[in-house]
Amino acid sequence: MSLKFALAAIAGLASTALGHGNVHNFTTDGTYNQGFLLDYYYQKVNTGSFPNVAGWYAEDLDEGFVSPDAYGTVDINCHKNSVPGVLTASVKAGGSIQFYWGPSIWPHPYGPILTYVAACNGNCSKADKASLQWVKIDQSGINYSTQVWASQVLINQGNKWTITVPSSLKAGNYVFRHEIIALHGATSLNGAQNYPQCFNIAVTGSGTKTLPSGTLGTALYKATDPGILMNPYTTITSYAMPGPTVWSG
Repeated sequence: MSLKFALAAIAGLASTALGHGNVHNFTTDGTYNQGFLLDYYYQKVNTGSFPNVAGWYAEDLDEGFVSPDAYGTVDINCHKNSVPGVLTASVKAGGSIQFYWGPSIWPHPYGPILTYVAACNGNCSKADKASLQWVKIDQSGINYSTQVWASQVLINQGNKWTITVPSSLKAGNYVFRHEIIALHGATSLNGAQNYPQCFNIAVTGSGTKTLPSGTLGTALYKATDPGILMNPYTTITSYAMPGPTVWSG
C-alpha cells in the first residue's frame, strides 16, 4: 500500500466519525426555500408537529446515509422513513436550483453529485416514493485532469451545488432528488454512503417535453456497481457514473 493511499484511507475512516449532513435549504430562481431540518424531527416527537416545508421529512437522525445494503429498500429514494413535504416550491423550466448542504462543512471530498426528477402526476405531497420513476438531469463525477471530485467542488463553493432545470421540461409538479454519494469508504463492499434528499418543486414555463420512462429508486444502483465499489485513492482515468444516463431534455 502506498503512503498516499494509507494516509487517504486513514483520513476517510476518521471522517466517518464527523457529522455528515443534508440539504438545509435551496433556492429556486433565487427564491429561498426551507429544507427539512433534523430539528424538525425532534419537534415532531415533542409536539406532534413541525413547520410545513417543501423538503421531504426523513429520519436520518445522525444526519447519516443510506448504505448499499439498503439499495433494494424504499429508503434509497428520499432517505430513511421519508415522507413527502407539504409545500411545493416553484422554478421555471430552464431556471436554476441551488442546494445548500449543512449543518457544517461537508466532510467527504471523494464522490459524485447527482440530481434526478420524477413526475408526481398530481399533488407531490401525496406522492408514493415507491412508485416514483427517477430521471437523471444532472451529474458530476471527477475531473480527470485535476483529480478533483464533485464533492470537493461543493466544499469549495461553500457547500452549495447549482443545477439547471431542462428548458424543455413540461410544466407540472415534480419531486427533485438531489444526492451526494460519498466514496471515502468505497474500497469495501457496503462502504459507499448515499445521501439522497427530495423536494417538491413545480416547474412552470412553456416546455413541451414530458419525462421519459424513469427508474424506480430500488433499481438505481447495485452495491457492486463500478462507480460504487471502487478505489478513490488512486489516479482515476475513467469513472463509471452510478445510475442511469442523463436526460438531455
